[in-house]
Amino acid sequence: MSSIDEKRVYGDHTGTTTLLVASGAGLARVDCSGDLVGEFGLLTREPARDVATTGDRVALAGEHVRLDDGDGFVDTGFGTADAVGFHDGDLLAAGEGRLARYDGSRWTTVGELDDVRAVDGELVAAASGVHRVGDGLVPAGLEDVFDVSTAGAPLAATGAGLFALGNGWMERMEGPVHAVASDGDRAHAAGDRLYARGPDGWSAVELPVEGRVAAVAHGERTYAVTADGVVLVEGAEGWRSRSLGLPEVRAVAVPG
Repeated sequence: MSSIDEKRVYGDHTGTTTLLVASGAGLARVDCSGDLVGEFGLLTREPARDVATTGDRVALAGEHVRLDDGDGFVDTGFGTADAVGFHDGDLLAAGEGRLARYDGSRWTTVGELDDVRAVDGELVAAASGVHRVGDGLVPAGLEDVFDVSTAGAPLAATGAGLFALGNGWMERMEGPVHAVASDGDRAHAAGDRLYARGPDGWSAVELPVEGRVAAVAHGERTYAVTADGVVLVEGAEGWRSRSLGLPEVRAVAVPG
């Protein structure tokens, strides 16, 4: 097993895809080559609740909201946060009853909102439903929303099912769904199992492990992480897996 050492997000790892995994042990970096999971190590050592990327920028939510400045993660002064994301070039963070925007020098409150679970682009997932970031926060429907994805047609994972935004929110799967990810072409959702969107709708994916999938991300391939720290990579002949031994996994992101 690879040693767990604090490292920078980026280094000389040509030919690899970097995954960032938010867990109860901290933020981990995982290097994948094709469908093989290689070296991994901790970038931070305080519990991480969420991680978000845009281009080469990386933001981390936990007891503090941190941004990678190229030499490591620096505290932005927000305080405790449950979710982070990027919108129009700015960082968004949610925690302690508010959603705020960071322009690189200061935080500005967008609106008050409790129990935020995820932020993606202009959409915010919360217990009270989907909210849209505009002139403040605008309610956009549904309730008990755990995750949102804005690439392509927006998707929302809720306690009642998976919904796609078209002429209103339209149900795509029934039953609790807690994670969703799309890059505009590929789309995956996690509930009692992992599901993939295909030409004929959504269907279950066969995985080599039994654990609950906590989060999904897309890059060169499709990547998933279970709540108990198993990384899964989709290959040409099925999924490959490797346990990292990380507790309480919450999120995964692919920078760059």
